[in-house]
Amino acid sequence: MIDDIELRELSPAAFAHAVPALLEVYTAAMDPPPGQLPGRAAVMRGHAHYPDFRCLVAVREERAIGFAYAFHGAEGQWWHDVVTEGMRSRGLGSRVRRHLGDPWEIAEVHVRPEAQNRGIGRRLLYALCADRPERTAVLSTRTGPTPARHLYRSCGFVEVMDPFSFPGSPDRPFAIMVARLPLTRPDARRPRGRSPWWPWTG
Repeated sequence: MIDDIELRELSPAAFAHAVPALLEVYTAAMDPPPGQLPGRAAVMRGHAHYPDFRCLVAVREERAIGFAYAFHGAEGQWWHDVVTEGMRSRGLGSRVRRHLGDPWEIAEVHVRPEAQNRGIGRRLLYALCADRPERTAVLSTRTGPTPARHLYRSCGFVEVMDPFSFPGSPDRPFAIMVARLPLTRPDARRPRGRSPWWPWTG
């Protein structure tokens, strides 16, 4: 049950101020090397200046137990440019405009381990993507059969590159995933005879 969870939206300035608290959630969920945290904090604060930045925090008893944020992706942004070049290097250049021409880039979705498997991540994801005008939502997640990947697939995301390694992290492969907006609801019926991959293979 998630009835005791409140979603609160942070302005870019409030988000920048809250980065230390949000990093506690990130650290609990991802267990990163401690040396990476200062750089992660700087990246997150930089993201707050991107177009249409939006952050939601899941709060229980005035404590952050999860958060997610996104922004409009565009040329000149590190993730967007690295993934674009990666697609072109793999002969997927014809799909760049389809997938990354008008993207809502989901940068982070994290929930503390003790609060996982309660639908909080799903609630954050749907709320973050609600009523967005972009054509697609895009993200990267660790490769393999992870709970996060299962969540994204159930919301309509499919892999466009897997595995994919970002510069500086060759030993940590990711999957690049994309979904059409609005996101698919788990109980939504697909048109008969169409594969869940059909929007991306035509």
